[in-house]
Amino acid sequence: MLALTRPHRDDVLIAVVGLLGGAVLWLLGLHMQNGRLFAADWVSLLPLVVMSALALARRSAPQTALVLGTLALVADQFTSGNLATLLMYTDLMYAAVLYGSPAAARRIPVTTLLITVGVTIGFVAWFRDAQALLVGIATGLVSFLPALTGVSVRNHRNAAETARLRADQTALLAEMDRTQAVTAERARMARELHDMVANHLSAIAIHSTAALSLDDAATSRDALGVIRENSVAGLAEMRRLIGLLRTGAGDPEPSSSPTLASLDALIEQHRTNAASSGLSCTLLDERDGSGPLPAPVELAAYRIVQESLTNALKHAAPGAVTVRLGQDADRLTVEVRSVLGERPRPRAPGSGAGLVGMRERVALLGGVFEAGPGSGPDGSRVWRVRAELPVDERKVGP
Repeated sequence: MLALTRPHRDDVLIAVVGLLGGAVLWLLGLHMQNGRLFAADWVSLLPLVVMSALALARRSAPQTALVLGTLALVADQFTSGNLATLLMYTDLMYAAVLYGSPAAARRIPVTTLLITVGVTIGFVAWFRDAQALLVGIATGLVSFLPALTGVSVRNHRNAAETARLRADQTALLAEMDRTQAVTAERARMARELHDMVANHLSAIAIHSTAALSLDDAATSRDALGVIRENSVAGLAEMRRLIGLLRTGAGDPEPSSSPTLASLDALIEQHRTNAASSGLSCTLLDERDGSGPLPAPVELAAYRIVQESLTNALKHAAPGAVTVRLGQDADRLTVEVRSVLGERPRPRAPGSGAGLVGMRERVALLGGVFEAGPGSGPDGSRVWRVRAELPVDERKVGP
């Protein structure tokens, strides 16, 4: 059954042009054959009208239109014939392959080829004359050649659609990669900013609170000295980060980043910041000195110590804070212990991103991270932060 859908604009144009062209040929008396069963000229208009009507359904119902068009073409052979009827039938054959189902697109060319070969052999055997080959050639031009053209165009369209889908998928994957890269870079910037500023701001908050709560000139002077020192250091760190962002440095970990060689200065600064809180800090470097470490590993270790000291300054009870470094052939071990206190609230407010940032740093390098309460050598309750970082550059994560 023909689909009762609105015909495509191009199909309407083909139907109108075919009908008008066939009418002009009929008016001029140009016929394709003589001596047929229905000799009256007007009879040839009937297959022409049917073929023009079927052209309206060449896109919406191509296979049905082809079957009915074949019947109309056979009927046209019993009339004086019209060239427009024949040409519109070739278009129906082409459209059936181009717009039909995949099975029809595979079946129709094979069928028309077999029909062409069969007609050629049959007429040659019947007439026993080489001129009978012309009948087979005409059959191939009307059926097989349009079907073959439809297959070629359909394959090109399918290839173009596949390429378009592949391009869309590639663009989608590229956008996903870009989004992931931006997210990862934002997370890295957030870790760097937090680790650089949190230590200095925590010291400033603690000492400013002490200066405000104690009406003592010497205490206030010492607190202001610590505040100024941490403010200057924090501004220097901020300038370094802003400079890196402005220049767009391509190195994942800039060469100007702090290393383990800077731990002595960090420990000394922590001693100054934590003196008023009753905290002492000791660095135990038990590494074997086997050589330089990868820059990402040194930066991660430094930041872990820095953030652990900042957390101790905020939360730890008065007592010793121990930083221990160890190294073997495969791993660098960083461990920070502080006395676990029962403070109702921290000495300075925090965002809670410190442990998250340390865990992310270790995970990016493919290491192991642990943080939580434990027991010290003397049986006291301590808070322990421990990280194991691979020192082989081939094993360091992305």
